[in-house]
Amino acid sequence: MQIFKFGGASVKDAEAVRNVKSILEKYVSGPIVIVISAMGKTTNALEAVLNAYWNNEDTLAKLDIVRKYHFEILDNLIPDQSKSIWDELENIFSELGNRLRNPSKIGYDAEYDYIVSYGEILSTKIVSAYLSDSGFENKWLDARDYIVTNELHREARVDWDVTQALISGHIPTIAQKVPVITQGFIGSAPPKITTTLGREGSDFTASIFAYCLDAEQLVIWKDVPGILNADPKKFKDTIQFKELSYQDVVEMTYYGATVLHPKTIKPLQNKNISLSVRSFLQPDSPGTMIGTANDANDSIQTPIIILKENQSLISLSTKDYSFIAEEAIEQIFDEVVRYGIKVNVMHNSAISFQICIDERPGSGGDFLKALEKEFEISKISGLELLTVKYPSETTLKQLLINKKVRLEMRSGDTIQFVLG
Repeated sequence: MQIFKFGGASVKDAEAVRNVKSILEKYVSGPIVIVISAMGKTTNALEAVLNAYWNNEDTLAKLDIVRKYHFEILDNLIPDQSKSIWDELENIFSELGNRLRNPSKIGYDAEYDYIVSYGEILSTKIVSAYLSDSGFENKWLDARDYIVTNELHREARVDWDVTQALISGHIPTIAQKVPVITQGFIGSAPPKITTTLGREGSDFTASIFAYCLDAEQLVIWKDVPGILNADPKKFKDTIQFKELSYQDVVEMTYYGATVLHPKTIKPLQNKNISLSVRSFLQPDSPGTMIGTANDANDSIQTPIIILKENQSLISLSTKDYSFIAEEAIEQIFDEVVRYGIKVNVMHNSAISFQICIDERPGSGGDFLKALEKEFEISKISGLELLTVKYPSETTLKQLLINKKVRLEMRSGDTIQFVLG
């Protein structure tokens, strides 16, 4: 069993979808599950739809942008409007449009999962229909029927026992007959409440299927040649790794490297399933191989640089100037868990506690309100978090030119700076 995962850039337009078909025709041999993300920047576009809906703005106009984008791709792939996929897409947009015409009855995060999940449904419907129409037989499955989670919206946690039983009990029989097409990023909490696994969660979805199906290998197709030591969109002269260990990749993703979702590696490591990150633009190139057998000597010699934007630094101190002791820290982290806050860095002194978090709309404000009775709170937004693993003094000097350091943390071979 193999698992292939294609991200949004790999299906961003009709030409890209045709390229996916070429890759599948060349590299698929034997049973396979193909996990596909939303097309292009659809997740961003649906987030804009959600925010317009939440703020009582012109929601349907923003939805129409999403609609036109998908129908343009469909028209280039399957111009015959008598094909059933045309009606399927119309029904999907009609369903979503009807939802958006009525006031929300659920919270922002639950609404986020419901609305944004349509991106993956639309992309997989179109790709599956195109593949079938062009002679590549496949079976479309709804990932929400197989990946069961709790109700922590936008960062749902997988119920592994139930998910394992559903996937291993049904999908092998199907995949033995025909390739399976399904969605990344989405799952469901009983009774069929749509959830999502975290931004860029399609990698994690592919890892879940690999784990539950005891796959030989997971291949993640990206718009980069493999895993690099830094984001080439932000840094010059990046270096590609031929091989990496699970441990190095886990740390890279934990600190914010966007090449893989942070939760992708652990399920693979648990069953020693190899991961290959390859370029859909250069599919014959070897990419980067990740696994236990790789000692990653080259990574130890090469600084790994990770820059996360849209960060907020929150400082908390007790109102009575008492120490920030265990009880205060427990209270803070009770609310961190309650509101699903992603803490990237934390630091405490005798009378203050600082956390650097991802800035996102929705629950962040409620998180601070829950703490304001007990703590004095200050917040600085619009910051960056720079993490350097295996740093050299030369690298650090170059990275910190003209930067204001608000917080610095060192741990072993890793150093972090909150900048801005």
